[in-house]
Parts: sequence; structure tokens; C-alpha cells
Amino acid sequence: MDKLDRIILDLLQKNSDLTIQEISKSVYLSTTPCWQRIKRLKERGFIQKTVAILDPKMAELNTTVFVFVTIENHDKDKLELFSRVVSMMPEIVECHRLSGSIDYLLKVIIKDIEGYDLFYKGLITKVSFLNVTSNFVIERMKQTTEIPINVDLDK
Repeated sequence: MDKLDRIILDLLQKNSDLTIQEISKSVYLSTTPCWQRIKRLKERGFIQKTVAILDPKMAELNTTVFVFVTIENHDKDKLELFSRVVSMMPEIVECHRLSGSIDYLLKVIIKDIEGYDLFYKGLITKVSFLNVTSNFVIERMKQTTEIPINVDLDK
């Protein structure tokens, strides 16, 4: 990946609605080579997919909760069960397996506290836990899907 690829990736992650013509002008390429670079970046997996980022509040999903989970048993079957359960619950928008004393961090987006209570009850009936701690977001100070692409490198 060279500097032009990094600039293209940076532009696209800031605004995927940009046309090939707009991107081409920004990187000083004609449209065909620019399109070929984007196609190659997709084929190589740098661009996983293009999506619309929605505002949860506009969808009346006003509550974000970070849930810290410690499971009772770390055998293969329990880990696979937890993975299946997480993948089937649309309220869980992120799940990370962690090192340390907490096994998983879940980011849950729901309508309100009552909605979280229903979510929680559904979760604990499917998987047995040693500990579950929930922290409700008071204020979102930063949220981005952009990863830091260093466009100043000449590699």
C-alpha cells in the first residue's frame, strides 16, 4: 500500500459517498486508475464493506450500555455458546474478548433502562455468568469508525 492508497482510504472512511471523480481529483489520478486502486483495496480486504452510519437517537435508541462479562467456565463449548448468543442479539453492536479479570466487553444500544432490563434477562437465561456489570453512558464524547491512516508516509 502506497501513499495514494492511504489517502484514498482516508477519504473513503471520512465519506464513502464520494464519487470516483471526486476521489480522483483529490489524489490527482484519472478515474480509471483510481477505480482500479479502490477495487484492489476491496479485494485485498482493506475495505471490508460500505455502510450507512445511523444516529441511534433518531431510531429512538437513546441508551448505550457497556457490559462487562465474566463467564463461569472457559471450556470450548461455553465459549462457542457465548459467541452464538452474542451474534443473535442485535442490541449488542460490539463484543470484545479481553485479557485480565473480565472476559468480555459488550456495547449494547437499546431504547431505555426498561429495554436494558429485558435485554439483560434474555442474556442471562441463555448463558450462565460469574459476573455481569453494566455501565450506562451519560455522555458520548467521541465516536468514530475512522482508523488512523498515516497519509504522510512515503512507503
